[in-house]
Amino acid sequence: MAKVNFTADRVASFEAVPGKTQTIYWDAKAPGLGLRVTPAGARSYIFESRLFGKTVRITIGDARAYTLGKARTEASRLKTTIDDGKDPREQAAGERAAHEARRLEARRQAASVGDAWSDYLEYLKTAISPKTKQPRSARYLADHIALAAPGGEPLKRGKGKTVRGPLAPLMSLKLSELTAKTVATWLANEARERPTNAAHAYRLLKAFIRWCAGHDEYVGAIPPDAYDSPKVTAALPQSKAKDGDSLQREQLRTWFEAVRKVDNPFISVYLQGLLITGARREELAALTWDDVDFKWRSLAIADKVEQETGRVIPLTPYLASLLAELKRINETPPNVRQMRTLAARGETWKPSPWVFSSKTAADGKIAEPRFAHNRALAAAGLPHVTLHGLRRSFGTLSEWCEVPVGVVAQIQGHKPSALAEKHYRRRPLDLLRMWHDKIEAWLLEQAGIKFVPEQQKEGLRDVTAA
Repeated sequence: MAKVNFTADRVASFEAVPGKTQTIYWDAKAPGLGLRVTPAGARSYIFESRLFGKTVRITIGDARAYTLGKARTEASRLKTTIDDGKDPREQAAGERAAHEARRLEARRQAASVGDAWSDYLEYLKTAISPKTKQPRSARYLADHIALAAPGGEPLKRGKGKTVRGPLAPLMSLKLSELTAKTVATWLANEARERPTNAAHAYRLLKAFIRWCAGHDEYVGAIPPDAYDSPKVTAALPQSKAKDGDSLQREQLRTWFEAVRKVDNPFISVYLQGLLITGARREELAALTWDDVDFKWRSLAIADKVEQETGRVIPLTPYLASLLAELKRINETPPNVRQMRTLAARGETWKPSPWVFSSKTAADGKIAEPRFAHNRALAAAGLPHVTLHGLRRSFGTLSEWCEVPVGVVAQIQGHKPSALAEKHYRRRPLDLLRMWHDKIEAWLLEQAGIKFVPEQQKEGLRDVTAA
């Protein structure tokens, strides 16, 4: 197309040639300057020239945003650049990269620990753990949230407010302020009041700092020795199990009496189940009725270590009788008045899928049985034992029955601690059941609980009949 001396009126009047996706008009005054017009009426200034024998075409901008004089000035600049043997596109890409680098550096300098921690939590929620090759558990994520929480929120149960997490004082700092001196001072302050929590928080902080070092937005923002400086490691407290956080043999009678008196039958059985199975609190709380096999006396546990396959452990006779009663309660329909109330709210009744169900919990299963357990301990005059302490008690008290260590570890879901255990021991469920039944029978004997398993009752009836 012939070149035309552009004017503002001519630029506004140019039309696309029918049948073409675009029509380009060339300016006779500014070399390389063109106007591209589409059938939809869009107009944009372009520049075209040749560099090293190849055509270079660059869009200058919308004709509504660029005046003709400004477009000619930009075309002249681009022409000069090409005449110097430089590609304007490469220059623009370099400028964009430099701008992005400056933007990232500014973000690195301004970003707070709390900002980066939020991004880190999103990463943990979506990425697969390189250690377990599984998504992170809800409890693992909740730990990160709780340990960095500022506190001051009303308690969900009881009066008072939540306590701040040990990582909370660091959240308002800039990443660049997370120096070895800062971390060492923080760790020393936290360790004075809660050493175990401080040690746990430090491990999470160390993983967070390593993540920042490998993340483009935060790389280089934190000093490299922030977590492994001698100042920091010197302030790191030893993380150890609570002294005495385990039931003794002579305390079993009192403990069982107190726990069996808990008003809520689901919590009462849950607490007894923790001691009898040695399971982790979350594992047992997540038990559904589909996981319970009364016929073959087994429980399918969602294992913390073997997350993909879980583990199957024996269902001991006494615990089976307790669960059978919970199943009866769970499957008993509400009375007529309660049914009418549900109908008025547009709801229907159905049994809960959870073994340890709760009508008040958001997800339908018990959420915080610690309070009932602590009240039972206080009423019985027993020293404080945590829910994890009941798991510890199972492992400790099992030694009275001279149970092989590997059997206890397999029931509890511990990783094999020896080469032979790891590669050469595959104990079937019936072998575990034999030992597990002995453990439960010994616990009941110490507690003074008279319990006769169903199979023994059948044997007694046969003898009587004879």
